[in-house]
Amino acid sequence: MAKVIDKQFKIMAPGGQATPAPPIGPALGAAGINPGQFIQQFNDRTRDLNGKVVGCLITLYKDRSFEFEIKSSPAAVLIKEAAGIEKGSGEPHENKVGEITTSQLRSIAEEKMNDLNAGTMESAMQVIAGTARSMGVTVVED
Repeated sequence: MAKVIDKQFKIMAPGGQATPAPPIGPALGAAGINPGQFIQQFNDRTRDLNGKVVGCLITLYKDRSFEFEIKSSPAAVLIKEAAGIEKGSGEPHENKVGEITTSQLRSIAEEKMNDLNAGTMESAMQVIAGTARSMGVTVVED
């Protein structure tokens, strides 16, 4: 007999370095998941990411067991890392804060391809370029 899903939710956590401290621990506890058990499994599966923020889709079943799926990092985090900036611009159309090359854009799109709603690599690159533009990061030819 298949397990009955109780709820699904998403969290963002640093890969390999998650702790049961707020905000992760209380969110898991409120959902009925043992934070210590989840954190241990999550850190084991994301150890190679070493602090890079990743998304996680958690499925909780009626019998209080759970499964989780690790997603790729948010596009904004990857863009900030590629551009070498701390944060995006508050006025992206007036104040540009950094730039990335088209090869960096392509590598970000390749990493995010499974999580994007895009059929081709070119359309995935356009999605990432739009995110960069809204952050005040320009894309330059290399």
